[in-house]
Amino acid sequence: MQDQNKEMHLVDEELYFVIDEKSNSIELTEKGLELMTSSTEDKDFFILPDVGAEIAIIEKSEKSDNNKASEKDILLRDFGIKSERIHTINQLLKAYTLFEKDIEYVVMDNKVKIVDEQTGRIMDGRRYSDGLHQAIEAKENVKIEAATQTYATVTLQNYFRMYNKIAGMTGTAETEAGEFWEIYKLDVVAIPTNRPLQRDDKDDLVFKTNREKYNAVIEDIVKLTDLGRPILVGTTSVEISELLSTILRKRGVKHNVLNAKMHQREADIVAEAGIAGGVTIATNMAGRGTDIKLTAEVKKAGGLAIIGTERHDSRRVDRQLRGRAGRQGDPGSSQFYVSLEDKLMRLFGSERIAKLMDRMGLEEGEVIQHSMVSKSIERAQKKVEENNFGVRKRLLEYDDVMNQQREVIYKKRKHALHGDRLSLDVANMIYDTCENIVEELQANKEYENFKLELIRLLATESPVSEEEFKDNSIEVLTEKVYENCYKSYQAKSSAIASQAYPVIKDVFENQSATYENIVIPFTDGLKTLQVVTNLKEAHDSEGGNIAEAIEKSVTLAIIDDIWKEHLREMDDLKQAVQTASYEQKDPLLIYKFESFNLFKALINKVNKDIVSFLIKAGLPTQSAVQEDRHRAENHQTSRPENSGNTPQQAGKPKPKAQPIRAEEKVERNAPCPCGSGKKFKKCHGK
Repeated sequence: MQDQNKEMHLVDEELYFVIDEKSNSIELTEKGLELMTSSTEDKDFFILPDVGAEIAIIEKSEKSDNNKASEKDILLRDFGIKSERIHTINQLLKAYTLFEKDIEYVVMDNKVKIVDEQTGRIMDGRRYSDGLHQAIEAKENVKIEAATQTYATVTLQNYFRMYNKIAGMTGTAETEAGEFWEIYKLDVVAIPTNRPLQRDDKDDLVFKTNREKYNAVIEDIVKLTDLGRPILVGTTSVEISELLSTILRKRGVKHNVLNAKMHQREADIVAEAGIAGGVTIATNMAGRGTDIKLTAEVKKAGGLAIIGTERHDSRRVDRQLRGRAGRQGDPGSSQFYVSLEDKLMRLFGSERIAKLMDRMGLEEGEVIQHSMVSKSIERAQKKVEENNFGVRKRLLEYDDVMNQQREVIYKKRKHALHGDRLSLDVANMIYDTCENIVEELQANKEYENFKLELIRLLATESPVSEEEFKDNSIEVLTEKVYENCYKSYQAKSSAIASQAYPVIKDVFENQSATYENIVIPFTDGLKTLQVVTNLKEAHDSEGGNIAEAIEKSVTLAIIDDIWKEHLREMDDLKQAVQTASYEQKDPLLIYKFESFNLFKALINKVNKDIVSFLIKAGLPTQSAVQEDRHRAENHQTSRPENSGNTPQQAGKPKPKAQPIRAEEKVERNAPCPCGSGKKFKKCHGK
């Protein structure tokens, strides 16, 4: 170890990959890459191309623009495939080496379930992101579920900072006072105990090996049980709790186990933890929501005894465990057992203590107990806490960038959802889209492309001649294109209203008692959107509210669709910029710059897609509806009736086997509108 800096490269040469436990990361070595590529014919199977240099070479070549563009596409596709390949290998290696069964996760019902590091409870429905969960599923040979798609994301810090006032109460905030102030500008005040504390917190017992430590824990449990004291044994993982349980069974000691696999009986087990001579083994024991009540007999014997089998990474969790004894002036004691093989000691604190043990010439089973050692362990925990705080703070800095984007997008969504200034937003989107088209193509005077783009995106002819296009400024051209486009959009909205009104009137007059809403399909030829609108409002406004309904539905659908793709791109960007630290550059700065460009592209795409759909979408023709019906019948589902170029009469009652497509307003005892002859409460209202 003394020569590690000089000789470490000799060790590294033999490695296939390097694990950094402190930063929870994996890195393949040259030897590892060679081993993996040896099974493929392509020697560059895992070698990423230098995109910047390659693009520069393509640009300098004398090939046509089309050839250059296709070569760039091939290069970027190759880069994407290879980076995904390397990422997948890294996640698999991480799953096999850094994530251990019954510590970070458990396998139950043929599924990989994450165990909460702080509470020891199963986090139902939570999955590791970025392909890591799938890698663990492959490792455990269980069914590999599909990757999850993130629809919305926010860090807890930014979520809490959305409140005008925040406060909290916990028994363990004192150790995190610095973080509370730095992130939330909150002071931490320690409140004195209600009754004087009588718990005896002993100095840690430090052993050389885990075997010696567990033997000592078992002996202590047996001794305390004989004294008639209840014992709560705290462990840091499911694995250790099951190991201790096995040893205690062999010794004939009755006990309860509370870990992620037994969480259904949690309250019962904690309630029994105060019985004289009772032993409870618990993983990451926090408050658990149930108090441990002690009888007078137990108080006389010395109260609840806390035994910690290992120091946790965080002092907070150790204090939570200690705090289960000595509540409201009750007597009690706490004792932590530590070995040099514990993860905390191995990574952060064992060298000085190991030297001390060697100097003292300790034999097998001998132990150190000294306040200096306990303080040394607390220093190691402080290092881990600072490290974790650094990670959280960095994560927050990245999320602050996302937060600004989130506010813009959610404001757009809010306007659409509540109808606030939505028509103004749509007008602005049309203007911005027109401006983008003009800016993009006027610089190089590409009139033909300009005409094509107007037809493709806005379904409108150019309002200017080629001469006007070349001579006028961007502002003048944008204004002309916008006026032309906005007029045709308004005319189209009126046409749709008058086209749909006869059907709306018919449904309202004949079936308004049955149905509250009507579903109207819109299509731009590529995608179809079902727009739901209030039947009475549609009738009273003579179809005038249809334009608002379609604007709302289209805006929400397109924003949600593009935003979730953007979240994935931002995740990829966050991974990609980390390599900048090798060039002595700050990854966060590059992330801020690149994410701004991504967001600009996102806003442009949102505007273009919404405007394009609104301008081109119309009611489906008879042939399109028949095609839809034919497709639906093949899938054994049915669509509502339709006649000509009119909205689907979602309000029309259908035979029982078919789904009802509109929201209903039916009395419980009225006949069911499906036509079955039964009362509504006995049929579709069941």
